[in-house]
Amino acid sequence: MTETTESGTAAPAARQAPEEIPRPRGIGPLGWLRWAWRQLTTMRTALILLFLVALGAVPGSVLPQRGQAPEKVAAYLDEHETLGPWLDRLSMFDVFAAPWFAAIYILLFVSLAGCVLPRAVKHYKSMRARPPAAPRNLGRLPQSTTYETDASPEDVLAEARTVLRGRRFRVDVSGGSAAAEKGYLGESGNLLFHLALLALLFALGLGNLFGYRGNVLLTEGKTFANSLSLYDQFQPGRASNGDDLAPFTVTLDDFRADYETEGAKRGQATAFNAKIHYRESPDGASKPWDLRINHPLKVDGTKVYLLGHGYAPVFTVRDAKGDVAFQDSVPFLEMEPRNLTSEGVIKAPDAQPDQLAFYAILWPTATASADGKQIVSAFPAPIRPVVTITAFKGDIGLDSGSPQSVYKLEGIGKTLQPVKDGQKLLEPGQTFKLPGDAGSITFDGLKEWTSLSVNHDPGRIPALIAAILAVLGVATSFMVRRRRVWVRARAGEGGRTVVEVGGLTLGNPTSEFDDIVTALRGPEEGPGPEPGPEHAPGADDEPGPAPESKE
Repeated sequence: MTETTESGTAAPAARQAPEEIPRPRGIGPLGWLRWAWRQLTTMRTALILLFLVALGAVPGSVLPQRGQAPEKVAAYLDEHETLGPWLDRLSMFDVFAAPWFAAIYILLFVSLAGCVLPRAVKHYKSMRARPPAAPRNLGRLPQSTTYETDASPEDVLAEARTVLRGRRFRVDVSGGSAAAEKGYLGESGNLLFHLALLALLFALGLGNLFGYRGNVLLTEGKTFANSLSLYDQFQPGRASNGDDLAPFTVTLDDFRADYETEGAKRGQATAFNAKIHYRESPDGASKPWDLRINHPLKVDGTKVYLLGHGYAPVFTVRDAKGDVAFQDSVPFLEMEPRNLTSEGVIKAPDAQPDQLAFYAILWPTATASADGKQIVSAFPAPIRPVVTITAFKGDIGLDSGSPQSVYKLEGIGKTLQPVKDGQKLLEPGQTFKLPGDAGSITFDGLKEWTSLSVNHDPGRIPALIAAILAVLGVATSFMVRRRRVWVRARAGEGGRTVVEVGGLTLGNPTSEFDDIVTALRGPEEGPGPEPGPEHAPGADDEPGPAPESKE
């Protein structure tokens, strides 16, 4: 007894307060970070993020985007005065540059990297490791058989090593049994698919950072130099400033469009062909090229695509003094896409004493409408081109320094007044003299223009390679399955050897196991007896846990 008990000062056990159980401590900040990392790097999280990327790309396909069509974004905001500003606050008009889309994209990249890379290391170690040892009870495997032979156990295992290695198994013989395994290529294909998907995301990010794309309208006979100031629309990558553009030039020699002439599809375009010549550098040799749909020009890592086309009437404008104030082709934009009725404006800021401007409508194949009250275009090809001219004079507004659209007249009714009786129909070669000797305009002829898309994407080739590897990887993962075979040989009665063979295949069993057993038994061994109930697999075996069907 203790001293306290002997003195009688200790309280009875029933009256003693129970010892306080220590409260569990939290996992702490480091533990929470470890937990968050484990959640982020699971395949389930990667699939959720991949779904969010696809879901986030939907507004970028449905709504107009500032990078491609800023004028359509402005029109959408004007039409939807309540909904438009809210969508703009959520970056719905610039989805692929939005912070929330970038966050999802980066999280997906990190999730895949954290999930796939450790798995690849583990898979490599598994490939280098010895095949798993034979289970205690081979009769419980999905495929198994037992037979006797006159060969010694050592000869049986040696023959098993030869047969299995001949079938490209990795073989390990020890402890009276042979363990063999193959089919890691299927798991390698699965990992290749995920690694290729990771590389594909990286390639897309590389193109978005260092690439650029731009559109330019080019008229027959004119040259485009790959310079930032000459683009009609330019969208650089996040890390590209447009100073390192490839120094090539493109000249449009001739553009030709072919159309259906009969049937329900009359007027439908069948082919576009732009004959150009280009130089890879200012002092390089001029090379011809036929630019067609899906047949781009590839020059210095940049692709030039053929997009739309239209007409560019040629005009000569003379002022009141008879001097040439303007002489050039003017690109017109289509008003009616089927037959290419188009509109455009001609500006002559150098005219004296008043500046001159004109609004014009072009009908490539002019004809009277069914009621005979107006002019329409009956075919998109320039069979009988006619333009109608509406003249204006005054101040065009270019001297103020404010930017203007080349397809629109500013200040009509304010600084720019319509000329009285200043309307006229013109065919090629005809001249319209403005009333009051204010000047004249001549319709000299008709040229065609095409719009070109210049695209530089350094991630294009890596993305293509990654996509091909992804397809190969997923195909391999479906075609190749993991297979394991074990052979155990032990001495039996009468000097014979009892051989047990077991096989395990990921998925459904294959006929390869039967071929291996046939090769092991050899031609001198006849078929074994049909297993009866007394020889049912596992009936006389020692109890033990069944081997797992997968690692």
